[in-house]
Amino acid sequence: MGNAVEMKNISKFFGNFTALESVRLDVKSGTIHALLGENGAGKSTLMNILYGIYNPDVGEIFINGEEVIIKNPTSAISLGIGMVHQHFMLVETLTVLENIILGIEKTKNILGVIEKDGARKDILALSKQYGLEIDLDAVIRDVSVGMQQRVEIIKTLYRGSDIIIFDEPTAVLTPQEISELINIMNNLTKAGKTIIIITHKLDEIKKVAEYCTVIRRGKYIDTVEVSGVTQNDLANLMVGREVNLGIEKQKSNTGDVVLKIEDLVVKDIRGIERVKGLDLEVKKGEIFGIAGIDGNGQKELIEAITNLTKSEKGTIKVIGGKKGDETEITNTTPMTTIKSGVSTIHEDRHRRGLVLDFTVEENAVVEMFREEPYSKKGMLNYNAITDITKKFIKRFDIRPDNCEKRRVRELSGGNQQKLIIAREVNNDPDILIAVQPTRGLDVGAIEFVQKAIVEQRDNGRAVLLISFELDEVINLSDRIGVLYDGKIVQIFDNESSTVDEQEIGLLMAGGGAGE
Repeated sequence: MGNAVEMKNISKFFGNFTALESVRLDVKSGTIHALLGENGAGKSTLMNILYGIYNPDVGEIFINGEEVIIKNPTSAISLGIGMVHQHFMLVETLTVLENIILGIEKTKNILGVIEKDGARKDILALSKQYGLEIDLDAVIRDVSVGMQQRVEIIKTLYRGSDIIIFDEPTAVLTPQEISELINIMNNLTKAGKTIIIITHKLDEIKKVAEYCTVIRRGKYIDTVEVSGVTQNDLANLMVGREVNLGIEKQKSNTGDVVLKIEDLVVKDIRGIERVKGLDLEVKKGEIFGIAGIDGNGQKELIEAITNLTKSEKGTIKVIGGKKGDETEITNTTPMTTIKSGVSTIHEDRHRRGLVLDFTVEENAVVEMFREEPYSKKGMLNYNAITDITKKFIKRFDIRPDNCEKRRVRELSGGNQQKLIIAREVNNDPDILIAVQPTRGLDVGAIEFVQKAIVEQRDNGRAVLLISFELDEVINLSDRIGVLYDGKIVQIFDNESSTVDEQEIGLLMAGGGAGE
């Protein structure tokens, strides 16, 4: 079996920063090859070079044994290389069919009318061949994240790709969608396609990949056969030290209720009720985890608490927070929420957590720049802003070092996430809301973030955790509430008894307790 891809001595520089230094990658034809590394290690940069988004400063690329020069994505596509990006490249207002043919449409007359019938037939054939069920007439904004990913995969196949790069493909998928994606990948390789998957999830590498290349801080470390190594072996190769894949925490010391939600009703942007009379109490000194399949009201619940959307009914109260004994924050403002002692790590870091064109230090104080020591009498104190940002970078290992003056969009997704967590923890909240806090992070960063969340709880904070990783909810939470169809259907005490993962999974899917 020959190599579909060979990348030799690849180096890439951004100014004085070395993103990649003499990295190599050999991918056998017809295999699934994982690319593993910490946040900021250079994985996405290496794949962006293979896809033509960046050009290497040094190095050679061979496709099926022939040396090639990949100037841009168009030349990559012509060589049979496709890429499914972590943040999908789809036009939300167009249909699935229109998105797939966009840019390579054929017209059937001089008026420029797009010929869709032939494309529809070809796409349905691809869909059937690879087990990619899609509704070609659905509008992208109306379909699930998993369906959008299928559209991206079919886009690459429709353009004739034999080598497909997946960048963090499971970061936004439910467990069921992840299983479906693994089946799709296996179908693709059975048909002779070659897959390169960028991921941080060691269990998924063990499930799906045959080989794994590890890079660390922009340098090649090793390529291993996955069947011959453990998850711990992979973690240690990636981070360069022993990593504790478990979560260590003492028994909680809970206090009074600090967040109280009663009979909350919230609609989505289309006017459909997503939160339906929800009741919830979170206590000081506990992590309350919400388990649920995406789309059961998690997004609307958090946006109502943080006042990014209006509630139709019900109350949200902070008790004993920074404003006094009891503060109702229902339908007020995001700043009222923050000043009441609520800090939030939002799920969508680009839309809700960061201003991408601001610098790292501007994002570090974006919620508190009006407060001393960051400003006084309307004048910003740049020395104080720089000092706190440098502390964030050091304490949370945000890479690259000394990045405080960089635009935040230049950081990797994982380092962006660490900046958000640093800022929200620094706000000294009474209540920390953490939504998908470890999404897109490597195991070393996950270990750090989970310790930081437990530390907040041990310091007497209330933590409301929402994660689609059921293992994370079970391992971190002191109490677990199962959210289904806009309501908490059952609460489990995770400290006094052993939680049954199967029972929680059944409740998440709408089943009854004890079935």
